[in-house]
Amino acid sequence: MNEPLSTQVSEAQLQAEVLVKALPHMQRYDDAIVVVKYGGHAISGEEGARTFAQDIVLLEQSGVNPVVVHGGGPQIGAMLAKLGIKSEFAAGLRITDKATVEIVEMVLAGSINKQIVGFINEAGGKAIGLCGKDGNMVRARKANRVVVDNDHVVDLGFVGEPDTVDTTVLDQILGRELIPVLAPVAAAVDGGTYNVNADTFAGAIAGALGAKRFLLLTDVPGVLDKNKQLLPKLTIAEVRALIADGTISGGMIPKVETCIYALEAGVEGVVILDGKVPHAVLLELLTDHGAGTLITR
Repeated sequence: MNEPLSTQVSEAQLQAEVLVKALPHMQRYDDAIVVVKYGGHAISGEEGARTFAQDIVLLEQSGVNPVVVHGGGPQIGAMLAKLGIKSEFAAGLRITDKATVEIVEMVLAGSINKQIVGFINEAGGKAIGLCGKDGNMVRARKANRVVVDNDHVVDLGFVGEPDTVDTTVLDQILGRELIPVLAPVAAAVDGGTYNVNADTFAGAIAGALGAKRFLLLTDVPGVLDKNKQLLPKLTIAEVRALIADGTISGGMIPKVETCIYALEAGVEGVVILDGKVPHAVLLELLTDHGAGTLITR
């Protein structure tokens, strides 16, 4: 049965009210650059990926310049297991030998990147898939991590950290109705290939672009206090105090350190939020409610 006309009108009025409430937020981010890190753990199946793609297209259509950086740790792990290549980790980073880095590049710059590009294009956008190698966008240096338990430096192999960021390619793309989708694979000074942590890669991109917002989509609601309650807003000083007293610990530490790096590089605000919440990006940017933890200078 068709809905009564009064119900249809009521629903239309509700849609109109939602759009009006979103207007001030659209104006705030008009022509602004927003970098969104779409984590491997936040990619919650095809339905979630399609919803994310719709959010990104809506942002672009509303005047925002979105830049998507994606991870793919679980997908890399699955492919390595399928090929019988054992994964080893140190200090939270995958030890990447020559065989592994070839798989990493194939999965990140290939299958995952093009899947996200495809979903954005299906949603009506014009996405273009790139990685740090394109146009020497991100050049990386070899990364080392000290494993405190054993007090020695672990050779992580072909794992890198951003050394320089050249935004020439992105400058040509942004503002032209194109949505760049970036895989965190970078070139080394000697021409080799480095696997770069996606959070770190995204933070470097956001800082170089002077993004208005850097959104870190993860599998947690944001930064939690000692009672596991969400902290909606924090400053850099407050974040450092929470690390010092142990409130922020484990895997959240490198995430907030990436946030601090991006803020000090010129990003206006960074948000850690749960990417598995439907339309999390829109909730954060285009509503009064917001989502996750906003960190500012």
